[in-house]
Amino acid sequence: MTTIRGARERARIEVTAAIKDEARKQLEAEGAAKLSLRAVARQLGMVSSALYRYFPSRDDLLTALIVDAYDAVGAAAETALANAPDPDDHPARWTATCSAVRAWALTHPHEYALIYGSPVPGYTAPMDTVGPASRVGLVLISIAREAHCANGIALPPLADELRPEAHRLTSQIAPDLPPAVVVALVGAWSQLFGLISFELFGQFNRLVEDRDAFFAQAAGRLAHEVGLRRRPAAGTHRGSSAYS
Repeated sequence: MTTIRGARERARIEVTAAIKDEARKQLEAEGAAKLSLRAVARQLGMVSSALYRYFPSRDDLLTALIVDAYDAVGAAAETALANAPDPDDHPARWTATCSAVRAWALTHPHEYALIYGSPVPGYTAPMDTVGPASRVGLVLISIAREAHCANGIALPPLADELRPEAHRLTSQIAPDLPPAVVVALVGAWSQLFGLISFELFGQFNRLVEDRDAFFAQAAGRLAHEVGLRRRPAAGTHRGSSAYS
């Protein structure tokens, strides 16, 4: 019985993967709004009722594709950070991570569009997507946290009128970081995906030609705005206003 159960599980995994692969082809050809379970089943030579046993609705299939995409770009960011050579060069670790996110997006433009492009009409993402969607942001937070612990953060400016919101954000996102850094992180995170979206969706056409150099400069500037610096020499002390 165990052998039979194992064979069934393997078959289910293979069919699920085939369904998602065909759905990604539809995303590329038609866009997420036109994703159809019947069309996927037809291309795979399945009857619709059989496919519904794997994905009961279009939204269930969309959610699976969205989770896969978030996990893939999150894994790219995590791998880039893990492979960054100099643990003391916090700006370089940030830039390497941002570059990995961009590289994934350029290689998987339709999956990127699914998670960071226009909302799919009639679809509401469930809570299942929240964890995978957080992975890139958590990597960026971890870089700032490492820098802060190593005295490699220069406190960004924080407007007085933003302090209540800054403290609210900090309590939700990273209570161990200074509020000014958290505000800068949220801004940099949104600007990172703005940069990538502008490139991917054509806003840089006939404007930015050397896009690798442009992105590297922009990502480095975001690191600076977050306050990331190379780890200072031993004996340098963190300012007392870090948590103001």
